[in-house]
Amino acid sequence: MTSSQTWMITGSNRGLGRAITLAALDAGHSVVATVRGEHSLPEHRNLTVQTLDVRDRSAAHEAVERAAVHHGRIDVLVNNAGYGLIGAIEESSEEDARAIIDTNLLGPLWLSQAVIPIMRGQGGGHIVQISTVGAVGTMPMLGLYNSTKWGLEAFSEAMAAEVQQFGIRVSLIEPGALDTDWAGGSMRFSAPANSYDDLRTDLFGTAEIPWPQGESGSGTRPEDAAIAILASVAATDDNRLRVLVGDDAPAQVRAALDLRHKDYARDPRFSAE
Repeated sequence: MTSSQTWMITGSNRGLGRAITLAALDAGHSVVATVRGEHSLPEHRNLTVQTLDVRDRSAAHEAVERAAVHHGRIDVLVNNAGYGLIGAIEESSEEDARAIIDTNLLGPLWLSQAVIPIMRGQGGGHIVQISTVGAVGTMPMLGLYNSTKWGLEAFSEAMAAEVQQFGIRVSLIEPGALDTDWAGGSMRFSAPANSYDDLRTDLFGTAEIPWPQGESGSGTRPEDAAIAILASVAATDDNRLRVLVGDDAPAQVRAALDLRHKDYARDPRFSAE
């Protein structure tokens, strides 16, 4: 790949997606940024903004094809579009479940399917999936969100082995806490049941849904996360599938893996050796 690349980034208007978009532009890359509606991205000679609902498979394929025709290639696809959902499994409606699966799981699947033939034809590329440390473990009230990220990791791990022969690299980015609006105004909520009020209070400090909006300031700055992601993409000798981002990420993954290991270890046939 050349030093100047063409990046396609979904969910680019806010949070981590916006930070990756700006970092890629600062690095001299051309960026096709997709948004669902109105946006506040700055004008830039190397920036093209497309409107895209990633849930629409046909639209996803058309957007990828349009970007490839305009720029001649797509070197890096970043599947970033997604959101969080607070709700106990019992509370989650069919609409809640289908909406988050369509966005967080099927959206990246449609875009990955669309870009693979293009990357194969040009001799290589890089698909970057924005996952989470919550794809290693789970927590109450985030079960559907965790499920979408577990599914993202499953198909991406299989896909990585399938497309390696074409020179296509796949990365699963697993951030810890990010100082974005993900847990604020961007968070969605299932209709609450009173039976889970005590658990909500224990976990989040309030049973109120949606919860009161406070000030951000905790977690890794999205700009710092973006720099780490660009560095991982640029490292041609880095063949990791999973890339941890944020100072808190390693400890969270370690804790989740330890819990799983303890569960398996109760079976005398299991050995970590």
